[in-house]
Amino acid sequence: MSDEENTPWHKKLLGGFKRTSERLTENLTGLVTKSKLDAETLDEIEEALIVSDLGPATAHRIRNRLADSRYERGIDEAGVREVLASEIRDVLAPVAKPLDIIAFPRPQVILVIGVNGSGKTTTIAKLAHLFLEQDYGVMLAAGDTFRAAAIGQLKVWAERLGVPIVSGAEGGDAAGIVFDAVKQATETGIDVLIVDTAGRLQNKRELMDELAKIRRVLGRINPASPHDVVLVLDATTGQNALSQIEIFKEVAGVTGLVMTKLDGTARGGVLVAAAEKFGLPIHAIGVGETIGDLRPFDADEVANIIAGADKA
Repeated sequence: MSDEENTPWHKKLLGGFKRTSERLTENLTGLVTKSKLDAETLDEIEEALIVSDLGPATAHRIRNRLADSRYERGIDEAGVREVLASEIRDVLAPVAKPLDIIAFPRPQVILVIGVNGSGKTTTIAKLAHLFLEQDYGVMLAAGDTFRAAAIGQLKVWAERLGVPIVSGAEGGDAAGIVFDAVKQATETGIDVLIVDTAGRLQNKRELMDELAKIRRVLGRINPASPHDVVLVLDATTGQNALSQIEIFKEVAGVTGLVMTKLDGTARGGVLVAAAEKFGLPIHAIGVGETIGDLRPFDADEVANIIAGADKA
C-alpha cells in the first residue's frame, strides 16, 4: 500500500465516494461477461453509466472505448473498471486545479457564490482554513447582506479561525462592505480576501445587478479583481448542480468550482459530469463535515475510487 493510500484524506475519499462506486457496480452488474460485448450490451452499459450521474458524454465515450476491436472477445469486470478509471481520469485531470494565491498586488479577491443551502458559508471557512495552513493571511467579507444568519455564521467562523472579518447590517450595501474589506486587507497586508455573496436565484436580474456592482467597485481598486469567482455546488443535488453551473456562469462569470457534500451520497458521479460538460477548474472537493475535509484532489486517485478500481 502506498503512502497516499495510508492517508486519512484517502480514507475519507473512499468513504465519500463509496455509494457512488457501489451504485456504479450495481448498475453494471450482469452486463459484463467474458463473452463478446454486442451492441445491445454496450447500450445497456452506456445507460448504466448515465444513471450513475457520470453524464452522457463520458458514458458515450466509455461505450466507444469498450466497442473497440481489442475488446471483441469480451472483457471482464476488472477490465471494465480499468477503462472506466482511465476515461474518468482523462476528464478530471485537466480540471483538478487548486486555487493558487498568485495576485500581485495583494490581496487576491475570491468571490464565493452559490445557492442558499449549498454549504457556501461553511465552504468559505474551509477554504480559509486551507489558506491558513499554507501560511497566507486571510480576511473574510460578509457580502451576503440579505440574510442575518449568513452574517452571523460567517462571524462565528472568523472568530474560530482567528481571522478578521468585515461585515455590516442585514440589508446593507454589499458592494460597500467589499470596498471596505479590500481597503482594510490592502492596508494590513492580507494575502487572500474571501467574499461571501447572496445566493438568491429567484430573481436573477437582482443578483446579476448586485454582483455587477461588486465587480465595478472592485475594478476601481484593482482592475484585475475579483481574481476568482468560485461557485459552491452541493453534490447531493445531482443533475441540478449542472443547471446551477449553467445559470451562475451566465449571471456571475464563474471561473471555478468547489464541490461539497461528497460524503457518502450516491451522486458523486456529477463531479465527472460537471468536468466533462463545462471544463471549469474544480479547485477542491468536500468529503466530510470537519474543517479539514475540503481539499484539492488528485484526478488519478478519485478516478480509481469512483470506478471501483481502488479497493484500499
